[in-house]
Amino acid sequence: MIFASSSSVYGNNSNVPFSVNDKTDHPVSLYAATKKSNEVMAHAYSSLFGIPVTGLRFFTVYGPWGRPDMAYFSFTKNILEGKQIKIFNNGELYRDFTYIDDIIDGICKLITIIPERNQIKCIAGYRLFNIGNNSPVKLTDFIESLERVIGKKAIKEYAEHQLGDVLTTCADIDDLNKLTGFSPRTNLKDGLTKFYEWYKNYYGIYGQRK
Repeated sequence: MIFASSSSVYGNNSNVPFSVNDKTDHPVSLYAATKKSNEVMAHAYSSLFGIPVTGLRFFTVYGPWGRPDMAYFSFTKNILEGKQIKIFNNGELYRDFTYIDDIIDGICKLITIIPERNQIKCIAGYRLFNIGNNSPVKLTDFIESLERVIGKKAIKEYAEHQLGDVLTTCADIDDLNKLTGFSPRTNLKDGLTKFYEWYKNYYGIYGQRK
């Protein structure tokens, strides 16, 4: 079984990039707490029922068919409609933005690699990996890149830190790279361009910059 966890389990970890060996006992949001619980339950199922399990901690996934409530998605909508976008912590946030195709590539590479059984503990295999871009981008730089792709400036509203937000995310992907050869290939400009082309087609927006 392969399941999705999240970089949010690291909370405000000061060790950057985040390693799967770092402690994840201090989530700062309920979302993070549910993801940590998910990992613990998956481990229990692996132990109880002999199910080999691989967990992937996703790092800020973006791209076509994303959730409309995600920041990059709502930013695009508001920029096009001439509405304000809210930028928390005055833009002093860093995210390891990872394009969806790279995430899928990493998942596919792991499908045939089954975790080995732990003979000492007599349980089925259980492993965790980070899957991210390993290259954090400042939020304000991300917005500037999105503005260039859309061809329109955002109306910005700067706000204080939002409860539950972490300041930085960055994935240590060495383990995944060594095991599968995984290496993200999509830079931010190309990823946002692909997303915007999809967005225009999906919502029937014409006459915008290509």
